[in-house]
Amino acid sequence: MSETIVIAETRDGELHPVTAELVSAANNLGDSTTIVVPSTNDAAANSASSIAGVSKVIACVGDCFAAYDAASWAEAIDSCAPSGVIVCAASQNGKDLASRLAARRSISVVQDVVGIDGGTLTQPIYSGKAMQNLSLNGDAAISVRANTFAAAGDGGSAEVSVMNQSADVATAVREMIAKASERLDVAEADIIISGGRGMQDPANFANLERLADTLGAAVGASRAAVDTWEEIPHSMQVGQTGKTVNPSLYIAVGISGAIQHLAGMRTSKYIVAINKDPEAPIFKHADYGIVSTWEDALPVLEAELKALLG
Repeated sequence: MSETIVIAETRDGELHPVTAELVSAANNLGDSTTIVVPSTNDAAANSASSIAGVSKVIACVGDCFAAYDAASWAEAIDSCAPSGVIVCAASQNGKDLASRLAARRSISVVQDVVGIDGGTLTQPIYSGKAMQNLSLNGDAAISVRANTFAAAGDGGSAEVSVMNQSADVATAVREMIAKASERLDVAEADIIISGGRGMQDPANFANLERLADTLGAAVGASRAAVDTWEEIPHSMQVGQTGKTVNPSLYIAVGISGAIQHLAGMRTSKYIVAINKDPEAPIFKHADYGIVSTWEDALPVLEAELKALLG
């Protein structure tokens, strides 16, 4: 199944109507459409989830999105967006972004598309005096001219996940707590915080245990951590060859997200991932992702939770 990735247009933190047109264009290209919403918060992403024909929405949240900066936008969006055909609006910023994302991914770029017929793209040339047809073969970044595709309707209910690219870890943690609090009761004990080999040393699991005491949670571990350190017992392992869990909240710290681990926790009601690698597979399955080292994120998370729980 081919996938298309729409980079949403936003204005003042709200979803621009042209995004629904981009979804229509994207649906002509692939079987599955994901919207990536660059913004300083996830409000616009929630609006995008209601567009018909969308399978998933990724809120790419970061302080860099307060104003357009080509380099930082391209870097942040490239980290959030899955592979596939990228669809941007043919606005000034959208064209620039399409070019930069294409360069980062070493894929072709096609600007000012006004027609899509399967894998054939149509764009004007010679100042609009003629039309050129191009055959799409593989991933590419394209920009679509506004008002050339009918806007997709409402009625969708796509899943929304959040990846926080903000340099301010405290802000990211506060947003994560606020979002999680909408969906679970923190007084319940069905909360698990697990560490992976990214914790660097078994002694660092003491940080997870201290956080678990604050949350009333259990401490788990990935197979990589269990296999690497004798101090981390097999009884802590979550995964296909460990324990299968289904908590309200699962916090994965320093865990890359191998298939074996995902098999044991992917049905968790709410998944939070903390990893310094923005390309870690765990982010594709997380409801909320924080790109950060555990050393930076955990102290802030612990302090915010203590303040929240009194």
